[in-house]
Amino acid sequence: MDTAAVARFEAGRERLASLAYRLLGSAADAEDAVQDAFLRWLAADREHIEVPEAWLTKVVTNLSLDRLRSAKTRRERAVGAWLPEPLLDGDPMLGPAETFEQRESVTLAVLTLMERLPPVERAVYVLREAFSYSHAEIAEILDITESASQQHAHRARRHVAAERSAGQVDRAAARRIVQAFIDAASSGHTEQLVALLTHDATAISDGAGLTEKLTRISVPERIAAALRGAFKPSAAKRKLVGGSPAIHAGVINGSPAMIAAFDDRVVGVVVLEVRDDKIATVRAMAAPARLGRLTEDWRRREHDDPLIESWWPERP
Repeated sequence: MDTAAVARFEAGRERLASLAYRLLGSAADAEDAVQDAFLRWLAADREHIEVPEAWLTKVVTNLSLDRLRSAKTRRERAVGAWLPEPLLDGDPMLGPAETFEQRESVTLAVLTLMERLPPVERAVYVLREAFSYSHAEIAEILDITESASQQHAHRARRHVAAERSAGQVDRAAARRIVQAFIDAASSGHTEQLVALLTHDATAISDGAGLTEKLTRISVPERIAAALRGAFKPSAAKRKLVGGSPAIHAGVINGSPAMIAAFDDRVVGVVVLEVRDDKIATVRAMAAPARLGRLTEDWRRREHDDPLIESWWPERP
């Protein structure tokens, strides 16, 4: 194996992974796309590749688009069980975060929205807004005209603007928001929780992967009632998790999040999208397949003290 070629690829692996993650919304799929690109890189006639970064960007982009267009992927995502894979703040796969557009492009809200965009439109938006490629460069990557790239970018920006949230939060703000959410959800009074929600709030849950479709609830009063039930301790929940998790506050994909961890394993996350100082969207994810990379990252880090040491303690 050509050591120099490997080193050249590895120098850009994180950038390529963050590109693929934005396009696919899945860390596992992004890693697969990057690995496929690596194999193509090793097999290529590299002496005739003038700009390796541009060549690799084109390969990863098109491998990702092939995945989005595949019949298997369309079937899997059509059943209504798809959510973006959540990542902890600071994960290198989240990629560049210097500008608002770069940070916004990896929020769960935008990743979910981009799932509804045509693949090419999605790619143009990511390449332009998150990686600052010119329309001429995007046209070369996607084999389209510059005019088409501009049109795709305009349409994508319009769709994203319609879903725009308040932006990212820091760890201290996330802790305050999550603490207020936990206090309200566990208070036994739905009015306290309703007061935290926007009038058009939505709650989405993957049902811990036990159901084929996502659960979606609208109307603040119904969301509050559902959350109260979900937060109540029970023997069945302890059995599913393996015990009683600690509850931490964190930042996931730029949004405040409640992180439930047991035995150094993340068993669930609740990500809160905030708009105008209220919670607009609640995304609850506990399917193990969706939390793999997040758990690995969690194990490598130091954590703040939990907000709650044991969420569902055994009764004496």
